[in-house]
Amino acid sequence: MPTRLLIIADTHLPRRARRLPPAVWEAAEAADIVIHAGDWVTVELLDELERRTQRLIGVYGNNDGPDLRERLPETARAEIDGVRFAVIHETGAAAGREKRMDAAFDDADVLVFGHSHIPWDTTTPAGMRLLNPGSPTDRRRQPACTYLTAETDDGALTAVRLHEVTVR
Repeated sequence: MPTRLLIIADTHLPRRARRLPPAVWEAAEAADIVIHAGDWVTVELLDELERRTQRLIGVYGNNDGPDLRERLPETARAEIDGVRFAVIHETGAAAGREKRMDAAFDDADVLVFGHSHIPWDTTTPAGMRLLNPGSPTDRRRQPACTYLTAETDDGALTAVRLHEVTVR
């Protein structure tokens, strides 16, 4: 049976929004695992996600203070259904990202990252999948706020889908 994932980053609560959009909460509650790639901003969202989800994998971002850094690592790793994940907030400039991440995360099948608020889905020369879900609360220069869903099953990442969010 596939494991359902919600992948989010750069929520920036309450600076960019007062709360996560309802569609994101629905996806979180339907997911088996939620992955958050940093820039939570307040610990209240971490607490609420821990209460309302089955499993949470998260890292801190550059806008996260000491309270979040005490509870979250800079880099997280997890194996889910035989797929090796790494999660980090920042990966640096887009130019050369694939080669840099191959060198930095040579033991991962999938690297989830945030920071730019720009959705990203590429595969590195070594075959690692790079995923950035964008932001569900701050679109910056993107056409919409976004998040990702995906599934893992029997060593494969499948059903990767970018969702657009209407922020109210």
